[in-house]
Order: sequence, then C-alpha cells, then structure tokens
Amino acid sequence: MTNILLITADDMDGNTPGSFGGPKDATPNLDRLAAGGMVFNRAHVPAAVCQPSRSALMTGLWPHRNGAEGFEPIREGIGVINDHLKQAAYKVGILGKVGHIQPVERFGWDMAADMRQLGLGRNPEAYGSLAEDFIANASHEGRPWFLMANAHDPHRPFHGSMAERELWSEAERNEYPEPSKVFVADDVEVPGFLPDLPGVRQEYAEYLSSSRRCDDVVGAVLAALDRTGTAEETLVVFMSDNGMAFPFAKANCYLRSTLTPLIVRWPGVTAPGSSNDDDFISMLDLFPTFCDAAGVAIPDGIDGVSITPLLTGATEQGRNEVFSVFHETSAKQRFEMRCVQDLQYGYIWNGWADGDTKYRAENMWGLTWPAMVEAAPTNEAIRQRADFYLTRAREELYDLSNDPDCLTNLVDSSDLAPVLARKRNSLSRWMRSTGDPMLGEFQSGIGQPNEHAGVHTP
Repeated sequence: MTNILLITADDMDGNTPGSFGGPKDATPNLDRLAAGGMVFNRAHVPAAVCQPSRSALMTGLWPHRNGAEGFEPIREGIGVINDHLKQAAYKVGILGKVGHIQPVERFGWDMAADMRQLGLGRNPEAYGSLAEDFIANASHEGRPWFLMANAHDPHRPFHGSMAERELWSEAERNEYPEPSKVFVADDVEVPGFLPDLPGVRQEYAEYLSSSRRCDDVVGAVLAALDRTGTAEETLVVFMSDNGMAFPFAKANCYLRSTLTPLIVRWPGVTAPGSSNDDDFISMLDLFPTFCDAAGVAIPDGIDGVSITPLLTGATEQGRNEVFSVFHETSAKQRFEMRCVQDLQYGYIWNGWADGDTKYRAENMWGLTWPAMVEAAPTNEAIRQRADFYLTRAREELYDLSNDPDCLTNLVDSSDLAPVLARKRNSLSRWMRSTGDPMLGEFQSGIGQPNEHAGVHTP
C-alpha cells in the first residue's frame, strides 16, 4: 500500500507557483516537486472557500450533497476518506486547519496538531518536526499512513501587513519566521484581473511573501519525508483550497476563484516533469484517487472520478469541462453562484444578483478593494469594474481563451447566443444530476434549456 501525503495551501492562486507561470523565485520547493512529478493546469476546486472546499475533498461529494455549503459540519452519515483508509490499517494525521473539516471527531485522526502548535500555522520547522514524528511512528508500527499537512499561508493577514500587526501581538508574531524571501511592491506584476494601483501592488507583494512562506512549509514537510526514507513509497499531492483572497478571486466562481495549482508526484506512476494541459480535474477526484493508492474499493455514489489513469499519461473521455459552486461566505451571507467552464468559455449564473443586493466577502478586506473604491471617481474603467463586482449580472459569459481575466462579460453578444444556450443547458443537466436545490430557480430565471443540445453530460 502507498503512503499518502496531501499538502494544501490556504488561499493560493492557481498561477502563483513558478511551475504554473508565476514569479520564478516565488515557490522553489513547489517547483522542485513539480519537476519530480506531474502538474495539472486545468484543476479546479468545487467551491472557492475554505471549509466547503476541504469538506468536498474529504467526502468526494458536492457541498449541497455533503451538507457543508458554508462553515458548518458535514451531515450525519456522510462517509469520509479516513473511513476507508483506516479500514486498510492506515494511520491518519492532520497538521493545521483541523477545525475546517467538521465535525472534527468524525474524521478519527490518530494525530492532530492545530495552528497554535504550528506557529499560527506559519512555522515551517514545526510542520517538519511534527510530520517527521508522525511518519516515523507509523513506520515503527508497520502501518501505511495518510498525512494532511495544511499550511495557513497565504491566508490573510499577509506577511508585513498592517492587519498582521493588528491581529497578533509581537509575541505571537515571534512564533513564526519571516518568509525565506520577502517581496516588495516594485518587484511584482499585478495579476490582470486586478487594477495596477499602489495599494493593490503593495498587497500583492505581501501576498507573495506569504506564499513564499507556504512554500517554506512545503519544503520542510518534504524534507521530513526524505529523512524518514519513505519518499519512494509515498504519493505526494499539493493543491490550494481556493484562489487568493482578492476581489474577483476567492469566494466567487471566476477562473481565478477555483483554479488550483495541482501537483502530483507518485514514484513509479507519474513521469518526472510531466504535465496535463487539457483535461479538467475537480478536487472531488482526489477521494477515489486516494482509494486507488490505498488499494481499497471506491465507494458507490461519490461525485469524483479517479485521476489514476491520467497520472500514467493516459487520456480519458468526459474531462472537457468542469463545474463549480458557491453558496455562503465566512460571514454566513448567501450568494448562490454556479459555473461551468471548458477550454474556451466560462459561464456563471449568479442566483443572488437582483440589481439591489450587494456582494460582500473577506476578499474585500485589506488594501485592494479600498484602493479600487478610492480610484473609482476619477477612473471610469475601475468605477465600472467595482460597481459590477458589487451587484453583478444574473449571467456572465467569458471567452477564457482570449480573456482569462474575465474582464468582458459577453452574455449579451448575439454572436455567442448558441454558446450561451449550450452552457445553460450543460449547467442545467449537471444541477439535475447532482440534485442541486437551486435548479428550479435557475431554470425559471433563464427559461427552460434545450435538453437535447449536443453537449457533454457529466
């Protein structure tokens, strides 16, 4: 049986690692991991907010099927990956984010260390030490193991920010080190979906510094794996639970909301330095993939599909599009959204958008959103962008091949009316197949889609 090491970042953009097109000096440890395994350039989380994303991963079920649509526990009776691994004698452990998959006792962790034991989830040395102890203990017991190592970076507050100094005392900040590289505003290139304003540039530099410390955690955990001599028997997976906490990213359904930098290294299975550029992957697919690695049966009724064939370089049918959802913010405000994306187009349905309701989420904290609001009165483009973010449109359609930053909503383009119809139909079929309770409202709001349109059915 194969050991499983799942390393997650908290709020890392899918394009941040150098191996995914990010700054070349941002994530050296992740880039080394990528060079030794396979990267997936079209991997997405089911929901772009922490607890629903992680709960979906651990149950293999969409949030509306497992009950964790927001920051609440999964429903009673829902199976979790730990159940199947423990039946195969796996020792299971978790580092960080323990309370973000609930109820905690449902997961039956053999070892659990939360943020206070990990330097507020930001101390690489603590992660490395606890990971090494856990792996060594499992090896001493002669048991395979599953370790979920969850970095708390680059979640807000970002390194060096005013918010960091306001939230934690100096003594608390001394519990974790500075990143091994600190970025400054003059050195960064602001992502295209955000305006290049001084406040945005400053906050993005702080975010990259926090991302580098996340990479430091990755390096420490991988070094611990090497020291135990178990790397060759271990499947290593890295991912982020959602996009970065900036407007038009986390807590939405845009491309940069759900895109995750998925790296898989499975000795003897993945070819070093390989990549998959065309197949859409959902993090729901990790549940059955872990079952494959452990040699246990994949349970009936889960929503994910194993990516094991893709890891060997094979191709699969049915991976030409991906779906994502959003239900609820950390403040428990409901903003129902659904999305379907393929290689060219992304379609979003905003069930909450009525022209009056205003969106609000944690991605608007910090420097970036206030900088946009301040610039709006003298910059018409930023004003329109900010106004749109607050109220949206009921439907959004983007040509992702030409507009990956989702700057131009093409939903009213007559030339794309057939595309819009196909996307509506595809989303309707998916909502029906998963028992999405918003199906009726979706169909009544846009008219009954053509059920016989020639689109892929998941």
